[in-house]
Amino acid sequence: MPTDHSTILELARAHGLDIIADSIVVNELGLDFQVALAEAVDGRSWVLRIPRRSDVATRAAVEGRFLTAIAPRLSIAVPDWQIHSENLIAYPLLPGHPGLTIDDDGQPRWHFDVESPEYAESLGSVLAELHTVDPAAVRGSGIPELSPTEVRQRKREDIDHVTAEFDVAPTLLERWAAWLDDDSYWPTSTTVTHGEVYPAHQLMDGPVNVGILDWTTASIGDPAKDFMFHCATVSASAFEATTARYVADGGRVWPRFAEHCAELYSTSPVELGLFALQTGEPEHLAAARAQLNPNV
Repeated sequence: MPTDHSTILELARAHGLDIIADSIVVNELGLDFQVALAEAVDGRSWVLRIPRRSDVATRAAVEGRFLTAIAPRLSIAVPDWQIHSENLIAYPLLPGHPGLTIDDDGQPRWHFDVESPEYAESLGSVLAELHTVDPAAVRGSGIPELSPTEVRQRKREDIDHVTAEFDVAPTLLERWAAWLDDDSYWPTSTTVTHGEVYPAHQLMDGPVNVGILDWTTASIGDPAKDFMFHCATVSASAFEATTARYVADGGRVWPRFAEHCAELYSTSPVELGLFALQTGEPEHLAAARAQLNPNV
């Protein structure tokens, strides 16, 4: 994995992209990719994604096909992978700025007001546009596709898998079991989803969402996945304003949608546990243990 500017420079040039060494800015936050921003000699700015592990390449191929299929169906910007190999993905820098970044001290920095009515309307419209895309349009990309029954069963299996490998707090197990056993929480239809919609992946122009990055987790599945972070971070009134706009623009919710989003968000440690088991990295395993049983 490239870890310094000179290696990134050489990698880009090997793929026909002549970037300026002094312009390279590296972002190490991504779990699957090292990300760098750089300016080419012609003045254009680029995003470079360098895989951290060999298993990333297969999923990236699916993501690339999905982006080609979804881009013309959305009004917001998505990455245009003009370079795509096993060692490098690169695309021209998109408009807007990430809504959430991490500063040098590791603290989150928010760059817009998540409670603003403008943001609620923008996010609601963007998600309605995405979720009303005909699944047939992207099915050929190879993204995962789950029926409503399979969505629920997959979550049950994921929890069981993580529980077999980690010590999980009994309160979490009880909460998840009650949720899994109650039909009223769960969707009766599935949609095209991004899978990790949150401000670090959203490109903003003030409170308006103008693009979305990192479609690695795209699937045909539970629409609540794209709402759960928003539900966990804004007031009930702001969330209601978002879903009202979503419904007005063609999205579908159900009576316990907000509660389902909250329960889905509570399983974030399960997702971290699955990722840690996949990578086997000690720091990932330690982080998963801490979240799955914080009282130990």
